[in-house]
Amino acid sequence: MRFPAVIILFVFAFSSQAQTGLGNFQEIENQNENYIQIKTDNAHLRIEICSDDLLRIRNSWEGNFEADEPYMVVKYDWPATSYTLTDAEKQLTLETEKLKIEITKQPVRIQVFDLEGKLLNADASAGNYRNHEHVGVQKQLFPDEHFFGLGERMDFLDRRGKKTTLTVGRGEGLPHIIGAYNVLEANYSPVPFIMSTRGYGIFFHTPFTSTWDLGHSTSETYSFEAEGGELDYYFIYGPDFEAILDRYTRITGKAPLLPKAALGLHVGTYSGGTWGHEEKTSDHYPVDLVRKFRELHIPIDILHLDSTWRIFGKNGGSGATTFEWRETFENPEAMFDSLYAEGLSMVGVHVRPRFDNGNTLNLLDQAREAGFVYPEPKNTGEFVNFFDTKAVDWWWQNGAKRLADTGAMFFKTDEGSAFGRKANESNKTGPQGPEIKRLHNLFPLAYAKAPYEKFQEYNSMRGMNHTREGYAGIQRYPFIFAGDWPSEWQYFEPVIKAGLNIGLSGVSNWAHCMGGFEHVADPELYIRWTQFGLLSPIAHLFGMEHPNYKEPWAYGEEALANFKKYDELRYELAPYLYSAMYENHLTGKPMMRALVLDYQNDPNVYDITDQYLLGNDMMICPVVTKGAQTRTVYLPQGNWINYWTGNKHAGSQYLNVLCPLDQIPIFIKEGAIIPTQKLVQTLDAKTPQQIILDIYPGTANAFTLYDDDGKSLGYQNGKFTTTRFELKMENDQIHLNRTETHKAFDLNDRSYTYQIHLDQKPGRLWLNEEEIDLKNTSQKGISYNPKDKVMLIHTGAKQTIKKIRIKP
Repeated sequence: MRFPAVIILFVFAFSSQAQTGLGNFQEIENQNENYIQIKTDNAHLRIEICSDDLLRIRNSWEGNFEADEPYMVVKYDWPATSYTLTDAEKQLTLETEKLKIEITKQPVRIQVFDLEGKLLNADASAGNYRNHEHVGVQKQLFPDEHFFGLGERMDFLDRRGKKTTLTVGRGEGLPHIIGAYNVLEANYSPVPFIMSTRGYGIFFHTPFTSTWDLGHSTSETYSFEAEGGELDYYFIYGPDFEAILDRYTRITGKAPLLPKAALGLHVGTYSGGTWGHEEKTSDHYPVDLVRKFRELHIPIDILHLDSTWRIFGKNGGSGATTFEWRETFENPEAMFDSLYAEGLSMVGVHVRPRFDNGNTLNLLDQAREAGFVYPEPKNTGEFVNFFDTKAVDWWWQNGAKRLADTGAMFFKTDEGSAFGRKANESNKTGPQGPEIKRLHNLFPLAYAKAPYEKFQEYNSMRGMNHTREGYAGIQRYPFIFAGDWPSEWQYFEPVIKAGLNIGLSGVSNWAHCMGGFEHVADPELYIRWTQFGLLSPIAHLFGMEHPNYKEPWAYGEEALANFKKYDELRYELAPYLYSAMYENHLTGKPMMRALVLDYQNDPNVYDITDQYLLGNDMMICPVVTKGAQTRTVYLPQGNWINYWTGNKHAGSQYLNVLCPLDQIPIFIKEGAIIPTQKLVQTLDAKTPQQIILDIYPGTANAFTLYDDDGKSLGYQNGKFTTTRFELKMENDQIHLNRTETHKAFDLNDRSYTYQIHLDQKPGRLWLNEEEIDLKNTSQKGISYNPKDKVMLIHTGAKQTIKKIRIKP
């Protein structure tokens, strides 16, 4: 009976010898207003107090700390934070106004408490450790603790009990269905950041491949480990997820505002000829495509030309960029002129990060000679060295700017994962070696940054870059999309999951190829997926199958009618969506929100992967089952109104709802204030002169409506207007107040229409504290529709209503 115990002890001893912990406390080496640094038996431990609720914990095993990097983190210079440090016999105690940190001395381990004494987070075993080149931390796992985050993952939402490796890329190997289409391996935009339901977040500040064992190996501990570099992580106190995301995005950067037009419909095109049909491309196809959208009155703002606009070069084939137009494009400049004449806001083109030689341009040879490719043996490099500002300038001046001068306003930057890893369209891997392990995950950031900033300067307006790969900090160079997933039912819900996970990881401006990318979609799948896509943060329509290309008229009359219906709804919701984008810019809270973000104390939402909040007040419930006539939804705490029927339902329950093919279930949160506008065909810099507000009384709420010019960077200097609407329920009366809280952008005598959803006609009504005679309102723009149960209040721009009071 004792023999197995001996084996276990031997294995533990062997593991301990391979792994080096901090050891015991020796002395406080240094202390100032921002950090304390401790010498231990085996390392140097630095705890930086970034703020009352934010700590940076670093280990150096040799004594020197690495220099600050500019790709993931944008803020290193934190103001001094008041703290106290108590040095006792067995432990050090560091206290801020929000946290208490206890550091035991034998051995050195860290515990973090809130000021009420709740243990939030604690080292387990050796705590911080090194194992050869690997560095990591082992932590105590509490029985009720669940984790969310880790980037654009398509596998799970609740990450407790899972083991996940993060490195930019996707599954490899053939056939694609278990290789490139492997939702367990998909890693287009990993983010080494988690949020715990105990009220804290961890951002592992490492560019190296990392592994997160969140209770997979044992239910008592969790760990995160990187394959190299310095041990460096941030502890972020909330306690709510919204606060954690705000602080995480203070570290890695807030997302800028995109041009307002980016909220409109994006369409990608292979210009009539996808892979294997390149000879069918033309500069007429994109123009005819947009004209058809216009003829059918389907709103559209953005177009991008994918791979086949360019010739495939002599060295890298389809996997590199020549910056040379295919011969079938006879007059690209005239094509761009025609597209903008059709009212498009922006047109872009697809590129890859490797130079190639074309028929007339030999940019690969020139870049090698000038030293502007990332170095590889015998000067065989092909990748633009986006880590070198001089190389970026050369790439722009000699390649990218040619396209900008012709009419392109942004790039779709593809294949960011191919730096140091097998590419999609070839067996090339690019540079190899120890330093590439550090740079592989950072390359997508440098790659997206270059065109984002260059086009922003060239266009003299907000930048926009469309990219597939990312890492911590990619929200600064939005937007990203979910990658090349086939038009099959089995990939539909995983794509939704990817959007939920990336939103929980600090990225809001996210899209996907609605309807799927590869293969001809089942028309029912196309309808269901486009319903979801047109109610996503960015609405992106693109497919590679010839000749359908996911164009809505290619899937039948029912699909076309559905597409138009939801595209029009999106354009009407533009004020609501733009305000949500502004909220994300300020706070890091995403437009598309997993329910756990707002209801983190409700275990029922931890595994819900087919519902989400769009903004604060709309819950979207995609239908992911073929042939479904009903679906089950979960209503969180509070009351909810069925958008289609107007029926009210209590929260904290499951509900079976009808979902006819033309309806995606939508629920409105009681208290919602949802601003909309009249239908337009393009959003480009248009400020609506009338705002229609749908108000759902029942509980107190507030909404901040955001307006600016939609294009310039003036918003960064305060050139915007915010209008706050406050809904209160007092003394059996409904109060709605409007206040312009910041007024630096002219709204040009805007008018407001209020659609107040009431079960019955109100008994009394006051506007600006003046009571209205409800028996005689025909000339005053006031009416009640008993069928829709809506009280309508509309006045002209010159009659300003600041206060509405209703007594039911």
